[in-house]
Formats: sequence, structure tokens, C-alpha cells
Amino acid sequence: MNKNVGFLGFGILFGFVLSRVGASDFDLIMGMFIGEDYTLVGVIGIAIIVGAIGMQVLKRSQRPVRSGETLKISEKKLGPWSLLGAGLFGIGWGLSGACPGTVLAQLGEGKIYSFFTFFGMIFGTYLYARLKEKHPSL
Repeated sequence: MNKNVGFLGFGILFGFVLSRVGASDFDLIMGMFIGEDYTLVGVIGIAIIVGAIGMQVLKRSQRPVRSGETLKISEKKLGPWSLLGAGLFGIGWGLSGACPGTVLAQLGEGKIYSFFTFFGMIFGTYLYARLKEKHPSL
């Protein structure tokens, strides 16, 4: 079976789960940001724990990952651009009610406003790539 079919299936399952837990619901996301509803805080916390465990299992197994090499987790340096990027991400998430994963779930649900967020993410990624070419220290 083609590996890409497996990735597509996992993506559809991931989007379905995001939708079911409410991670694509604007009101629930706003409730999290203004401190009225902590449901998504728990979902995000569980996702971090599961992801961390999965990364450690992959790292310790010494099995090759998709690239054919073993997983290497290296420390990333934080700088002033990291703070700016984190701020932009948070502002975008707060205004749109979507992060990169949830916007795809919103698209799948047929929420029209998610098209603006999706194209904004595409444009922002393009802009970052162009800036990175001119300023490699970003």
C-alpha cells in the first residue's frame, strides 16, 4: 500500500478527532483564551504528553524514520525572532480561532471563514521563506 494513503488516512482521523473534541469550534477556543472553559487546555496537555512519549519511543528505538535515518532531537536556540513568531502565532490563533491543525479541520467541516485563515497561513509561510532567504539569521 502506498505510504501516502496511510498519511491521508491519519490526517482524516486526526481532523475528525479535532472536530469531535471541539478544537475547531470558535466559541470553545475563545472560552479557553478568556478562561471560561478549560476543555481544550486538557486536550492540548494530553497531546503534548502523548507526543513527548512517542518522540522518546522513536528516539530510543533507534529505528529509521521516514528519511531513512534515526530520529535525532536537538535543542533549538531561542532568539528575539522566536518571541515575535510566538506572538504572531498567538495573535493569529486568538483572532481566527484556529491554529494550523484546526484550520484544516474547519475546512473539512465547511466553515467558510476558515478559507481566510488558511490562505493567511499560506501567505505567512511564503513571506517567512522569502525573508529567510534574505536574512538567514531569522
